[in-house]
Amino acid sequence: MTVGILTEKPSAARHFAAALGGDSGTYNGEPYVIAHARGHLYEFVDPHRMVSDADLAEKYRKWDLVNLPWNPADLSWQLETIKGAGAVASEVKQKLARCDELVVATDVDPTGEGGMIAVNAFLELGLKPKTWSRMYFTDEAPASLQKAFTSRQSMALLVDFDEYKKARYRSQFDLLSMQFTRIATNMAHASGQNTVLRQGRLKSAMTLLVGDQLKAYNDYVKKPFFQNRFRDENEVMYTNPQEPRFDKKEQVSQQYGPSPVTVDSTETKKTAPPRLLDLATLSSMLVGQGVKAKLTLETYQKMYEAQVVSYPRTEDKTITPEQFDELAPHLDQIASVVGVDTALLTHRQPRKSHVKAAGAHGANRPGPKVPASLDDVEQRFGATGRLIYQTLAKNYLAMVAEDYVYEQQKGHVEKYPDFAGLANVPKKPGWKAVFDPDAGDETADGDENESARGLGTNADPFVFEGANKRPEHPSMKWLMKQLEKRDVGTGATRTSTYSDVTSTKAKYPLLVEKGRKLLLAEAGQMSWLLLPGTRIGDLSLTEQVYADMRAIADGTADADECLARVADWVCTDIEQMRTNAASMRQQLGLSEQTVVGRCEGVWQAAPSGPKQVAFKKVFSQHEFTDEEVGKLLAGETISFEATSKAGKNYTAIGKLGVGEFNGRKFVGFQLEVPDRPTSWCGHHFTDDEKGKLEAGQSLEFDDFVSARTGNTFGARVSWDASAKKIVPDFGVDEPPRSWCQHSFTDEEKKKLTDGESVFVTGFTSKKGKNFDASVTWKEEQGKKKIVPAFA
Repeated sequence: MTVGILTEKPSAARHFAAALGGDSGTYNGEPYVIAHARGHLYEFVDPHRMVSDADLAEKYRKWDLVNLPWNPADLSWQLETIKGAGAVASEVKQKLARCDELVVATDVDPTGEGGMIAVNAFLELGLKPKTWSRMYFTDEAPASLQKAFTSRQSMALLVDFDEYKKARYRSQFDLLSMQFTRIATNMAHASGQNTVLRQGRLKSAMTLLVGDQLKAYNDYVKKPFFQNRFRDENEVMYTNPQEPRFDKKEQVSQQYGPSPVTVDSTETKKTAPPRLLDLATLSSMLVGQGVKAKLTLETYQKMYEAQVVSYPRTEDKTITPEQFDELAPHLDQIASVVGVDTALLTHRQPRKSHVKAAGAHGANRPGPKVPASLDDVEQRFGATGRLIYQTLAKNYLAMVAEDYVYEQQKGHVEKYPDFAGLANVPKKPGWKAVFDPDAGDETADGDENESARGLGTNADPFVFEGANKRPEHPSMKWLMKQLEKRDVGTGATRTSTYSDVTSTKAKYPLLVEKGRKLLLAEAGQMSWLLLPGTRIGDLSLTEQVYADMRAIADGTADADECLARVADWVCTDIEQMRTNAASMRQQLGLSEQTVVGRCEGVWQAAPSGPKQVAFKKVFSQHEFTDEEVGKLLAGETISFEATSKAGKNYTAIGKLGVGEFNGRKFVGFQLEVPDRPTSWCGHHFTDDEKGKLEAGQSLEFDDFVSARTGNTFGARVSWDASAKKIVPDFGVDEPPRSWCQHSFTDEEKKKLTDGESVFVTGFTSKKGKNFDASVTWKEEQGKKKIVPAFA
């Protein structure tokens, strides 16, 4: 009876092979074979491909609001192989097809993602063993994987697997949330903005939080106040909460005098080490050192696969006793790598605050394979790897250092006992000598009561000037704290989504990083103004989704019923965003516009063969009829009456083709380029003129009309046969044919050429005013031009 093991990625397969004795063989008396995925092998097809009816397909393809909301019952939830994953899927099937038992050995994560990766592969590949089972492991160390193999748990039906059910529901919900992107994008287009406003549970939450905090930061108005206080010789301040505050310094009465200080109490206090890091906190610390979140994610994953650090996508904030014991023998070696004095690491018993029996992968920490040095880490994983290991290791080592000890002294001003002071005097640095979580962060609030010398003996009165505190400027560190406080997403998911919305490669990013600070990008600004009061902008939405996932996993809720609620949310958000869009346009100086419709269909004459395309329904103020759309998709040439931007009517002839605008290619109606000269700037060439131009001659005309200004001008033109266009020559080496709507006679032009002045009456300015002037053809600022002189 052969056991088929499916891991999530190649590195995991290698670790299983190392633990069990090879890619295939026998372990604990059982034959086995190992296959691996490459993360997700399958994904949902586009919504319009999930419906069988052609009319419904059009509804799900088009972005128009009339096609929303979607009905989840219409969708087949069909999967397809992710691009480039076909060969991997085929290899999985080839290796596991004859196995009697198939094992889900993908990552164990809180959202069930690993379980869904395996189940999707098994179902799509049509694998049908005698039994199914699941391996649970906290890491990929040999002992953990060997234990997972011998203690694997049987499953009755794949579709009832709890991990699969909750992860599938989340994926279905996230696909349905595409509707919110379509709503917001429609509002942008209706405001004249050609952009895509991406929405989602985490994306929208991040945008809303940053936008609200930026507004609070920018709207801050400093409100100073003045108040009587005391200060001793050690700079300790003494305050009376009942002491009145005044708007001006001169309003504060000076009724107090110097006084001795009385010490009321002295108490020794301790602070435990900071908690272990999650990926979001680690990434926010590194962003402050110039490392992008995406690079942190990518580098950490590579380090995990090499077992240099622990599992990245954990939700745990603590570690288990077994995980603590696993690293205990390596503590001195880890300390040596990151330059921590081992004499500081004297608290080597598990702390109840950091080590708990409950948990899975455990908090982020160093891995069981300790590198030789930080230089070794940098050589293998780059400068980012060095920073990751150094930060992660020192954070972990702080846990086995002693508590930070300080003496808290409380006292009051003897003559005025309502004025009390507090001083925290450091006694033993403990873990602070190992790890400083706020190192280099200028926004971090230190202990304002910390005093090296403690309370003084005498205090003098003074007028204290204070002010209301300005809200903190949003940063990644600030944002991650807000999301964690509201329990929105896991540390790894927050980091991944943050990387996406701040990516400099994204076409329409939502957030922009400026050093440590976070700002709204243009698309983010519009999104923020559209989100208030919406369901997708509700910070509790993820909490609702995760609650549904848990209920679906344990069988107390039905996924279809939970998904059906999204339709009502979409309807609500359409109306709310419509209201918000009016306010958005007012704030951003935009005007409401009619959204240009789009035509969709299969372009039969596409360069690479028939292809599904979408293109603008309006060209040069002409809206294509259904008949014209059909002809264009068939590759036919059509003609129609159009109007130029200058308001001139003309006959447009052309067909569907690929154009380019601002470096981006698009499919749309392309005007037919004539094979011979026909007209240019309002002048229609005669057959004789066409013949001369095609023969290579240059011709001069006075009746060209500017499409931009409507003014008449003269120029010499020629025909570029290769480019199929008229090329003007405005006379760099000789006077122009006309100037300010006056055509020069041959005699006037000769005089100008000879450097003489010519007086002309009846010039017309760009504003339509007539004037007389004496003009000369001469060089000014390196360029020859007509220069007027007025009497």
